[in-house]
Amino acid sequence: MTGRDDGPGADPERAPGAPSNWNAPNIITGVRILATPFFLWMLLADGGAMGPWRWAAAVFFVLAIATDAWDGHLARSRGLITDLGKLLDPIADKFLTGAALIGLSILNELPWWVTAVVLLREVGITVHRLVEARTVVLAAAWMGKLKTVAQSVAIALALFPFPALFGDWVDWVNTVAMTIAVVLTLASGIDYIVNVARLGRAPRGAAGRGPDPADSGADGVQ
Repeated sequence: MTGRDDGPGADPERAPGAPSNWNAPNIITGVRILATPFFLWMLLADGGAMGPWRWAAAVFFVLAIATDAWDGHLARSRGLITDLGKLLDPIADKFLTGAALIGLSILNELPWWVTAVVLLREVGITVHRLVEARTVVLAAAWMGKLKTVAQSVAIALALFPFPALFGDWVDWVNTVAMTIAVVLTLASGIDYIVNVARLGRAPRGAAGRGPDPADSGADGVQ
């Protein structure tokens, strides 16, 4: 007898007083992951024509990004930050971002090399984060957050059918925004590798005080 009844839904591996993985921010993140295939379907519907489905896909993307910021704030303000959330949040971001980039490339609106470069960087670092999670959870650094914002803005501009409304000059704006996003994606990836190498060389017990590797969603923790 422990003198404490955790109830039938308690997590036996959770430390006393730690938030449950089954909390609102993590559930919102899970819904975002599950809904991403539907987003891709909307984007590709009608061949990507600038019609209702294209608008729906663009609005969905913006709302998904907004919920990412909101559930991160909710987790911090309510003390619901969990290691699972720290891992799921960037995975959800990359799943959504990857679906958008692949969809735009399928529609011949974005060069495949851009999609390949971004996805290789994102998948590679995400896999590394999952492996490192066995010993330490790597949270976000400022460059990773900046990269996420740049990607979100560039993809949102590419998704909305603004050229049909405002003219071809919007395509130039989209190109500039996507270029900035790609540059920051590569720069933050290099920064991540440098910081991981620096942490690996730090004396035992001091590694945890090093800089956080540069990758995660806009919030970095959840």
